[in-house]
Amino acid sequence: MKKSLFITALALAFCMPILSAQSTAPKTATKKESQVTPVAVKTAFKQRFPTVTKVEFEREKNGEYEAGFKMDGVKMSANFTPEGTWKETESEIAATSLPANICKAIAAKYPTAKVVGAAKIVTSENGTRYEADLKTATKSSEVLFDEAGNLVK
Repeated sequence: MKKSLFITALALAFCMPILSAQSTAPKTATKKESQVTPVAVKTAFKQRFPTVTKVEFEREKNGEYEAGFKMDGVKMSANFTPEGTWKETESEIAATSLPANICKAIAAKYPTAKVVGAAKIVTSENGTRYEADLKTATKSSEVLFDEAGNLVK
């Protein structure tokens, strides 16, 4: 009996370091952890939005980096090229805050639709655009207008 207890204790003594070494082995990085945001993007974001302290970056399919954040209580996102060039900023707005000409264009083109969400988008290439999330009895859609009220998408 003493001999079998001694052998068991000895086996445990040899196995413990092996088991603990396996549990402390480095983990494989997750997809999100392995995507490192370039310093140029972080620097450009900080220059453009110096008061923002909480931000999450995500790489998009087109290669741009999107920063998601809140500023002054408003949910926003900003896109940058990998070199740090600003492309656009999107700010969530109340549907009732859409300009009158945009509301008229929606009413004319989509008379049965209800605006359930909206955003103001300022771009480096196209100026200011307005996005409206529309819902009808049968479908939901997203439409984009320029400042003049012309349907873009």
